[in-house]
This record gives sequence, C-alpha cells and structure tokens, in this order.
Amino acid sequence: MDSFEFTNGEVLKTVNVEFMTFGTPKYDGNLITNAIVYCHGSLGNFTSVKKIFPLIHENAPFDENKYFFISISALGSPGSCSPSSTGLKNKFPSYTIEDVVNFQKQFLAEKFNINHVLGIIGNSMGGFVALTSAILYPDFADFIMPGVSSYKVAGHDYILSKFVNEIITSDENYENGISNDSIKRTIRLASLAEFNFGVSKEALRATPKDELSQNFEEYGEESLFLDVYDIKYCNEACMNYDVENDLDKIKSKTFIISCAQDPHFPPELDGIPMSEMIKGSQIVIMDSQLGHLCFNELETIADELNEFMKNFGE
Repeated sequence: MDSFEFTNGEVLKTVNVEFMTFGTPKYDGNLITNAIVYCHGSLGNFTSVKKIFPLIHENAPFDENKYFFISISALGSPGSCSPSSTGLKNKFPSYTIEDVVNFQKQFLAEKFNINHVLGIIGNSMGGFVALTSAILYPDFADFIMPGVSSYKVAGHDYILSKFVNEIITSDENYENGISNDSIKRTIRLASLAEFNFGVSKEALRATPKDELSQNFEEYGEESLFLDVYDIKYCNEACMNYDVENDLDKIKSKTFIISCAQDPHFPPELDGIPMSEMIKGSQIVIMDSQLGHLCFNELETIADELNEFMKNFGE
C-alpha cells in the first residue's frame, strides 16, 4: 500500500502486505460477495490458514467451491509491515489491535475492492482482530468466528505479557538496536516464557521429562528466527487489548470456539462469559489435549461448524 496511518497519527509510506488467497470468488457486479478473511495468532503469518485445510473439501464447512479465502500476515508480522521488515526496529510506530484491523481493512479495500466480507475467522490474537473489527465496523462482516480467544487480556495472560516485556527491556542492547548474542539469548528467554501455554497441562504432565526437556530446548532454538522488536510490539498490542465494554456493538453472527484444556483462555474465564455478553452468539467447547493449539483439530467439530456455515453462502 502507498501508506498507512496509525491511530496515534504516525504514517508509514510504501507499506508491504503479505497474503494468499484460495477458493472461488463469487461476484455481484464487480464486487466479491463470498470473501472470508483468516486472521492468525500473535507472531504468526498468512500460512496459519492451513489449520482449516482439512475442512475445505466439498460439503465441508469451509468448502473452497463456495467461499473465497483471504489470509493476510498482520501488521507487525515480518512478512508484512513490521519493526524488523521496515528496519525501523524500536522506532516503529506503536500499534494496537485497532491498527491491525484498519491495516487489514484498508488492504482489502485497495487490493480487492472489498468493503464487506462474508466472515472473519481468527485464532488467538486473530480472534482479537475479528472481535475488534465487528465492534469498530458493525456492518463489515456477516459473521465472525473467534477461536481460543477472548474479549480482553487479563490476569495470568496480562502478567505473562508483562513478564515477556520485562525480559526484553532488561537487555541493554534492546534500546541500542544491536543484534548480538545477548539479544539472541533474550529472544530465547522471552519465547520460552510462553512454552507452558501451548498444549494442555494434562499433555505436558503426561510427557516424560527427557522428552519434555528436549521439546523445551527445541522451542527455544526455533524462536531464534524471530525478531526481538516484532515480539515486543506484538506483545504490547495484545497486552493492552480490552473490548469488554464494547461487545454489545457486535451485529455479526458470532460463533465462539473454546477449548476446555486451553491454558491461555480457559472457557470459564473467557469463551463462556464472552458468549453471554454477545447477543445471539453460539459457543462450542472443544475437548483437545492440544489446548491453545486446538485449531489444528477443527475437524472434531465439523458438524457444529457445518450447521453454523449453512447460514452463509449458497
């Protein structure tokens, strides 16, 4: 895009947006009428949409013959416009989930001439994006599907984010913009703070200690491809997210996916209260040892998804 203006008034020129599409666009004149946008979790990218691939075959909930999917690497993701990809590092404009929504909405309008979508599916942070979009632009999406997500970051999740920030800012090289062994160690520690919040507590408990230790080390090593500024900016955008008092503005039909074993957003604290605050919403609570990663097993709720998606498309 030629430019993007943040909610704080800062403007970046020549803004990259990474995306992919698949499926079958349908038109009313020159307007696409069956677009579904997929929103990934924190520090993810457009490839997260692969989580729904087991459900895109004929007669499946997300039949690619019925729908046109657009998956975008969000503002802050290194494939799109981010602290690392722009080279701005800690001089990158501070952004919020509202900025992530506006970035996506502007791109859809400029690239596809889309000012209305059939739906928005989002897992984790992507759920924040779906909910915020439905609040800020109540007529934008016919449906939203926030999964393993919430209406605010609070309690243990807020403290986890504070802890990640503390690790990052304690490194004197962070402010200097220097990438060295110290920063690599900081990236590893900041990422390892999240290790316990993926699969369920039961799955972790059942894993032998030597295997668990190996998984822990591999998780830390895999994090080294991340950028410390991308981590911190995304972490702060999520940490400050709270739309609890605006849920009554949502007009989109809402299908909430929670997981009983999710250590990040347990249903009793997040999904269920949210379903009670969003008028007419539906909720399904998955039973998955993958916990927060349960979107990798969406086929287990194919029947519920099919029933909901019957309301949309042909």
